[in-house]
Amino acid sequence: MNVWAEILKDPVVWGSILGIAIVIGLCSYYVWYFMSHLHDAERELESK
Repeated sequence: MNVWAEILKDPVVWGSILGIAIVIGLCSYYVWYFMSHLHDAERELESK
């Protein structure tokens, strides 16, 4: 019995993997978003 084949056939596992991928994608986007805006704000403060 191949455990990995059994696990990967389960739709609940695929839903969990998809959910984790979405959360990691959103976290990555927010890190990029805040870092880019902080960088722009620092540049604006230095130019004053």
